[in-house]
Amino acid sequence: MATDCEAWLNANPVEAQDLSDSFLSGEEDNGGKLISNKNINNEINGNWLSSSSNNIHEARLKAKAKRRLRKNSSRDSGRGDSLSDNGDVVRGTTVTPTSPKSKLLDRKSRLGKGRGLPKKGGAGGKGVWGRSGEVYEPEEVDEKDPNYDEAQENCVYETMVPPLDERDFEKTVTPIVQEYFEHGDTNEVADLLAELNLGPMRSEVPSLAVSLALEAKASHRELTSRLLADLCGPVLSHSDMEKSFDKLLRELSDLVLDTPGAPQLVGQFIARAVSDQILSKSYIEGYKGRVDCEYSRAALDRAAVLLKMSMGGLRIENQWGAGGGQRPVMQLIKEMNLLLKEYILSGDSKEAERCLRDLEVPHFHHEFVYEAIVMVLESKGEKTFKMVLQLLKSLSMSSIITVGQMRRGYERVYMDIAEINIDVPRAYFILEQFVDKSFSMGIIDVKLRDLCPCRGRKRFVSEGDGGVVKLESY
Repeated sequence: MATDCEAWLNANPVEAQDLSDSFLSGEEDNGGKLISNKNINNEINGNWLSSSSNNIHEARLKAKAKRRLRKNSSRDSGRGDSLSDNGDVVRGTTVTPTSPKSKLLDRKSRLGKGRGLPKKGGAGGKGVWGRSGEVYEPEEVDEKDPNYDEAQENCVYETMVPPLDERDFEKTVTPIVQEYFEHGDTNEVADLLAELNLGPMRSEVPSLAVSLALEAKASHRELTSRLLADLCGPVLSHSDMEKSFDKLLRELSDLVLDTPGAPQLVGQFIARAVSDQILSKSYIEGYKGRVDCEYSRAALDRAAVLLKMSMGGLRIENQWGAGGGQRPVMQLIKEMNLLLKEYILSGDSKEAERCLRDLEVPHFHHEFVYEAIVMVLESKGEKTFKMVLQLLKSLSMSSIITVGQMRRGYERVYMDIAEINIDVPRAYFILEQFVDKSFSMGIIDVKLRDLCPCRGRKRFVSEGDGGVVKLESY
């Protein structure tokens, strides 16, 4: 290393002197005197320095900048300037340090004081109307305000519901009536209609309900008659009812296309409305001699006949009959027994299916299965045995009686067979045969067949017969 330096100094004697001056310029401890760099400054201003001297000058500037960087780094904790290997200044020292971007819109104190709560208790800031829970006093109206209007000072604003047109009326009221057929609560229907602005469509409510009931079951027609009786007064007037039935009589020619028995059914609705005092007694008489449509005449004649029969003791209130869920249990059992007896006499399984469906008690069909099997156990001969099997097979194939209801009916017979055997000594034997035949016809499954109870005690022949089971003889 020493030989290299000596060779370089021999080649550049002037620059060597300058280098010595530069080193002496940085020493301030020898006697406390500064050595001037006059010769070097003259050389730089005179522009006669060589390229090697320029390199020395740049090296001296870099060294000075590094010393300044070390001083600033101790003050600013590493936020000062830095120099790259090429001498380029990175992030200049003249830029004022700023806070991070995440804290640019921070409203908290920079001093670290306070409890970290928002300013003004949350009442300040852009888009804030005030502290939560704060109640404003009523603002006084300035009469000198150019926008002041004396006519609007005592105005009362209310929510306005626009009246329903014909298209919106059907879309809104039809679901209400259909839901009423499920729950049967007339008060709920009255509340829902009171919230609507029916306007001129108010008289269309009874006609819409009756037209929907014509295509429904008998129990739904009974519910419709009750609904009309409860709506007359609180929601609808008597004049609305008369207009609605007038419309039904005019549209009977169209209703017959969908419901062939519409004239008789509308006549029954009119008779029930007169009986419930929804329509006046002179309503039917007002149409005498004024009706040209044959369907309208048939409806009015039907209503007049029913009203005359009511004077003789007929109760029009029960003309539709009650729904299955509203009938007493004993009445349902009695009707099922009558249905079975009628089927044994006529042998018409389709009529039996229709009658069972009209009872509208799918949750009570297990009682029908129970009564049918008990009738087989108590009967004499094979006619009832075979006819009941055919009926249960037909009801099972058409899904009128579900698998669960069929299974429950058989299980009820299994539980009561001991009591039935007291009155019918052959009950166990007949039940085993009936269950085996039901399994072979696909009415029940193998699990239900295996649950069939057997006689608990068997009688044997004499010991010499080898323990052969003795067949029942009756």
